[in-house]
Amino acid sequence: MSVRPLGISSTSPARADLARRFLRIRHRSEALAAPLRPEDTVVQSMPDASPTKWHLAHTTWFFEQFVLGRDPDYVPANPEWHFLFNSYYQSVGPMHARPRRGMLTRPALDEVLSYRRRVDDAVAERIERGDDDELSVLVELGLQHEQQHQELLLTDIKHAFAQNPLQPVYRSDAMRAVSVAPRPLEYLPFDEGVVTIGHDGNGFAFDNEGPRHRTYRQAGAIANRPVTNAEFMAFVNDGGYREPTLWLSDGWATVQSEGWERPLYWDDALETEFTLQGRCAIDPHAPVCHVSYFEADAFARWAGARLPTEVEWETMANGIPVQGNLQDSDMFQPVASPSDGGLAQMFGDVWEWTMSPYISYPGFRPLAGALGEYNGKFMNGQWVLRGGSCATPADHIRATYRNFFPPHARWQFSGIRLGTDR
Repeated sequence: MSVRPLGISSTSPARADLARRFLRIRHRSEALAAPLRPEDTVVQSMPDASPTKWHLAHTTWFFEQFVLGRDPDYVPANPEWHFLFNSYYQSVGPMHARPRRGMLTRPALDEVLSYRRRVDDAVAERIERGDDDELSVLVELGLQHEQQHQELLLTDIKHAFAQNPLQPVYRSDAMRAVSVAPRPLEYLPFDEGVVTIGHDGNGFAFDNEGPRHRTYRQAGAIANRPVTNAEFMAFVNDGGYREPTLWLSDGWATVQSEGWERPLYWDDALETEFTLQGRCAIDPHAPVCHVSYFEADAFARWAGARLPTEVEWETMANGIPVQGNLQDSDMFQPVASPSDGGLAQMFGDVWEWTMSPYISYPGFRPLAGALGEYNGKFMNGQWVLRGGSCATPADHIRATYRNFFPPHARWQFSGIRLGTDR
C-alpha cells in the first residue's frame, strides 16, 4: 500500500468523503453476512478458510489496532480479543491458531456486531476530528483490507455450504444472467519491447504494486476472453486429469493425493455446480471457475498454449475501464458475456492465473513496522492472479492489482485466460 498523505484536513470535503466511504464499506460487510444464520457464521470448513464471524471481528480488530491504537490513551473494551482476532501480525503479538478459528464459539455473533459498532463510532469520530494525514492513510488501508475480507467472506461461506449435504442457498434472490455464447476464442497480439508496469502513484495502491518500473516484454498474444466451462469440460472428457505429461510435478502429485477429476464444485456427472445460489446447471458459456494454478497450467498445455505473464496481462489491461461482473452486480457467480471485439472480461467474473511467481518488483521495500507484514512476507511459493472476480468490489480492483495464492488453491473464484508466444 502506498503510504502518502491524502490531503484530508479538518475543513476538506475529502474528509467527509472518507467518512461516508468508511461507513459504506463497513455496512457492506454486515450486509454480506446478513443472509446467514448465526450458526453459519461460526463454521470453518478447512484451515485455509475462516468463519464469517471471524472476518467481521478481524477487520474490526485491524481498525482498532492500527487506527485507534495510535492513541496511547485508547483502551480496548476487550483486550483479550487482540489474541483471538489478530491474523498474522507477529510483530504486534501472538494470535489464535488459524486452523482453529472455527472453535471460537465465543464471543457470540451479537457481541462481535456490537464490537464493530463501538469501533466504528470511535473511528468515525477520529475521521471527523481530522487529526492528521497519517490517519486518513491508515483508514483507507483498513477499508481496502476490509474489501479483501468481503471477498474472502463469500468464498469461505461458499466452501462451507458446499460441505453441507443440505446444499444451503446463500442468496436465493441473487441476480441471474442469461447465458449467451461468447465470441470464438482468438488471440490478440502484442509486440516485444520495453514496457512500464506498476502503480503510478495516483490514488491508493498496496505496496506490492510498486515501485513502477520498466521491464522487457517478449512478443506474444493473449486470449480475447477467459476459458469457458465447455472448453474446460472438453479437457476433462479428454482425460486431462489422467495424463501426467500435462501436469507440473507437484500438480500431478496433488491430483493423485486429492483425487481431483474436475473443478471444485462440479458434480460427478459434469452437469451441475454448487454456487452461492445453490446447485445449478453448469453454464457452458460462462468462464470456468474454482480451478487451481496447477489445473490452469495443465489446461493451457493441453490446449497448445500457456498462461500469460503478469507483465503481459497488465500491459494489455491498461486503459480498459474497470467494469463487468463484480461484487456490486450481486450475482456472485461468473457469467457468460458476449464480446464485440477486443479483450473481454478482463475485470470481474474470475481471477485469472498468470504464469508469474509472486515476487517483489525491483526496488520494493516493505513498510516499516507491523504493516510491513501485509504483503511482503508472502513472496514465496505463490502465483499471481489478476483482474478481480464476481466477489471483488468494483472500487477495489485496478489493472496493477496483484492477488496471490499457492498453486493448489482453488476455493477462490479463479479461472483461466490463455496466452501464446509468437
